[in-house]
Amino acid sequence: MSRFWKVALIVIIVIVLLAVGFRLVHKPGGAGQGQGKAGADTPPVPVTVVPVVKQNVPIYLTGLGTVVARNTVTVSPQVSGQLLSINFKEGDPVTKGELLAQIDPRSFQAAYDQAVAQKAQAQAQLDTARSNYQRSQTLLAKGYIAKQELESLRNTVTQDEALVAADKANAESAKVQLGYTRIVSPIDGIAGIRAVDPGNVVSTGTALVTLTQVHPIYVEFNLPEQNLDEVRKAFKGGADLEVSALDRTDSHPIDASGALQVVDNQINTSTGTFKLRAVFDNKDGNLWPGQFVNVQLKVSTVDGGLVIPSQAVQRGPDGDYVYVVQADKTVKMQPVTVAGEVGDSHVMIDKGVTLNQQVVTEGQFRLKPGSKVDALKPGEVPPAPTDAQLKKAQAKGGGRHRGH
Repeated sequence: MSRFWKVALIVIIVIVLLAVGFRLVHKPGGAGQGQGKAGADTPPVPVTVVPVVKQNVPIYLTGLGTVVARNTVTVSPQVSGQLLSINFKEGDPVTKGELLAQIDPRSFQAAYDQAVAQKAQAQAQLDTARSNYQRSQTLLAKGYIAKQELESLRNTVTQDEALVAADKANAESAKVQLGYTRIVSPIDGIAGIRAVDPGNVVSTGTALVTLTQVHPIYVEFNLPEQNLDEVRKAFKGGADLEVSALDRTDSHPIDASGALQVVDNQINTSTGTFKLRAVFDNKDGNLWPGQFVNVQLKVSTVDGGLVIPSQAVQRGPDGDYVYVVQADKTVKMQPVTVAGEVGDSHVMIDKGVTLNQQVVTEGQFRLKPGSKVDALKPGEVPPAPTDAQLKKAQAKGGGRHRGH
């Protein structure tokens, strides 16, 4: 093919393309006009909106804690002997001074009786020595007894007084040993599983049962070291810092009666945390030693914080944002900074919104900046379309179908 025909063919192709493009652009009801008309006739998107409200917001620090008995006592005999009986029921509460177990007291009773008898004997000797000494004082004045003999009688009285004191101490010791055969509870608490059955010979190294005090009870927990200054500042203010124990699985409150008692005096360098301890009344017994709980420590309260539902906050590539409804019923994408959680369903906003602004809580997936919306209250549904609207929609659908 000659060069002339090549150039002619290229010119013909260009002319055809230009003609086709011209027809597409200037065709009545074309793509560009159809899209513009459709955009203008697009109905508003129904969304649920909620106003930004102002309220006092408590600030909590959270951590994982362990319930610890306030007192734990392993009860062991203080004398050796045969265990005659167990007088408590495992798992039941016991009170201070309640009889827990009984050791055979017969040998200890005999030792006590013997010590009492020895004391009585020594007391009788002392009474005799005192009588002799008093009579000798009268005789010394009349010259019937030597002064040296009187001194000897006085020393005898002193010796017998010492013997009485020693026998009295022996009797008291024997009484204490006899009392140890009755093993009583040293605290109010819950009895654990017994370790020894009646009939066994026990000694001072034998553990009978462990008692735990659960009213009140402690919860120990850890917080990151960056919270230390905030906690110490709040704790030094003199106010009792409220502590709540929550269930570990669903954060359901177990006991909200806690108060911070101790902030530990050092930071754990291996974990970067510091330990705290709170005390709970635990009146209902919901907290149990060894139980793991989530702990909420209230350190302060923000007056007049701006609060919105947490579901209004969306996460984008540039951070958190919300859709705000404007005066012309369109929405704009507003970046926000979340300051913290408020309960289970709301958050406090540090900046990005103002009081009474309407934020979208449902329907965000259908929105983009500038979308026109039909703002509904929570629980409200959009009204059903009228007959005229249905006919108009059908007419539109038919026209588009004929156009294609």
